[in-house]
Parts: sequence; C-alpha cells; structure tokens
Amino acid sequence: MGFAGSDPRSQQPSNQKTSTKIVVAGGFGVGKTTFVGSVSEIVPLTTEAVMTEAVMTEASVGVDDLTATPGKVTTTVAMDFGRVSLDSDLILYLFGTPGQHRFWFMWDDLVRGAIGAVVLVDTRRLADAFASIDFFDDRGLPYIVAVNTFDGVTHHRMEDVREALTIADSVPMITVDARDRESTKNALITLVQHAMRQRLATSH
Repeated sequence: MGFAGSDPRSQQPSNQKTSTKIVVAGGFGVGKTTFVGSVSEIVPLTTEAVMTEAVMTEASVGVDDLTATPGKVTTTVAMDFGRVSLDSDLILYLFGTPGQHRFWFMWDDLVRGAIGAVVLVDTRRLADAFASIDFFDDRGLPYIVAVNTFDGVTHHRMEDVREALTIADSVPMITVDARDRESTKNALITLVQHAMRQRLATSH
C-alpha cells in the first residue's frame, strides 16, 4: 500500500525510452555513409546518387576532390539516416550530412535538435574538415573529431592533427574505422559523454 497522496504508478519501473539525434559530418568522401551504415540497426536510408556527369555538374569542378578516393562512384545528395541503441533505454538517430559544397544549405535543417556531431576527418585532406568544425563552433553545438583510418593505420600523431585543425583541447579527438561497428559505436559513446559533460557545465 502506498503512502497517502502517492501515485502507485510511480512505484513501477519505467520502460520509457529516450531518443536523441546525432549528426555525422565531414568533407566529401570522408566515410559518413559508411559510418552510418556500419553501426545502424536498421537498413540505413541513404540518398546516394551515382556520380555520372549529371551529378558531377560544373558546380563540382574544382570543389569535389576525387584524388584521395578515385574508386568513389556515389555521393550523398541529401542525407544518410540510421538508428542505433546505445543502451536499453537510449536510442540514437543518426543523420549523415552531404559532403559536397553545393548541398551545404541543408545543414541547418539537419542539425536542428541534435545533441552533437561526429566530425569525420581524412588526414589526406585535412582542409576539408574546416567547414564542418567552423559550422559547429559557430553554433555552439558539441562535437568530437574522429580521424577515419581507412587502411587501419594512423599516419599522423593526433597531437599534430589537433594542431593543424586548431581544435581546442576540450574537444575530444579519437581514431575510428568507419567500417567497423564497435569502432563507430565507441565514437558515438564518446560524443554522448562529451555532450552530457558540456550540458552539465553550462547548467551550473
């Protein structure tokens, strides 16, 4: 029998799930679609288009660098979407941003309501990461930097990458293999923890 004035339903364990939104960002061909696909529990929704002449229009000439990814034949033209459960009561919805410059107008809509972002970095093209980093810095959205090890090898010291990208020490930086589920899941956990710490810091 409960105390007077108490609601018996409050004595029952809660099965309510919490869902939240995370953005996966980065430059063209950095591995965002692969990242979302490797960790998603559902068949990810992708909006990739074959990079025919119709897709690789004059707007992309001199902007989309294919030298580091010569085998890439598709590109995301809207977003990638996936879902992953980090715990029995925490579900993450992943939104991968398009990497090509002419689709960046969609970013503001994609990040609305997100708790944070994973910025994927390719050390062969570090300059491609600046736009994503500046975007989240300007909006005060928590983010981590994840260096994608395409061949399983880290070619640069993390300290050197941090310095080259002029990233504050407070921003977590990790390595990730976008093809590996455990690796991408660890990146998401790192982001969630970082976002929670930042939220607690600003609430005091």
